[in-house]
Amino acid sequence: MTTTNKAVLLVGTSPLYAELNHLMVERGYQVLSLAEAMAEPELIELAVEVNSVDMQAKKRQVRELDDLLPPNVPIITTSLAITATEVASWTQYPERVCGFGTLVPLIERELIEIAPALQTELDTIQATEDFFQSLGKETETVNDEVGLVFPRILTLIINEAVFTLMEKTATATDIDIAMKKGTNYPYGPLEWADRIGLDEIFAISRGLQRDLAEERYRTAPLLRKLVLAGRVGVRSGQGFYTYEDKVGVEA
Repeated sequence: MTTTNKAVLLVGTSPLYAELNHLMVERGYQVLSLAEAMAEPELIELAVEVNSVDMQAKKRQVRELDDLLPPNVPIITTSLAITATEVASWTQYPERVCGFGTLVPLIERELIEIAPALQTELDTIQATEDFFQSLGKETETVNDEVGLVFPRILTLIINEAVFTLMEKTATATDIDIAMKKGTNYPYGPLEWADRIGLDEIFAISRGLQRDLAEERYRTAPLLRKLVLAGRVGVRSGQGFYTYEDKVGVEA
């Protein structure tokens, strides 16, 4: 199946929205908003929903898509902070819901993780794989758990780095230097969090804590405070660092 040059409905507030929109347009898709799709819902071949922070907004938009679109149209949804199975349970046609996970910036991601819900049909999984591969990405199917693999493990590393900062073991800059030079990661965990968005990291951490209820998933209080203060990283101009003229300085 190919959906190139076909209409795709894209909704959500995640930082993934802008990058997916750009990538889809670049690959020849016609990207429609919910309002545009309401005029001609029969044109839509696929819907992509990318809310990760506000679960009530996510539920509302998934239900709007489910009500609007014919039952055979797949709904692909971010399952970073919640499982795809739970998202599918909100719909009348859960078999057309499939989860996926990745983090910005997309240009640095070669692979998109796909996490089918327990209810997802094989045709929906195939359509999801075809869609992401048409965007030039590899796909890997993983079990439907909050955070999937890469986003979950990176979130735990970042959360531990925040605890390390809170305990005054080292400064943010020193933590990042130690991790970059000690692991050859492309970024230190705190600057990486600023690039992704602390709100996205917080949402994954909170989802892990909620679903798995284990002490090791406890969210660092400083991470929560920064999100509540609107200091979500590069996007807001301040996170663990401040950003003026795109140069990060420790906050």
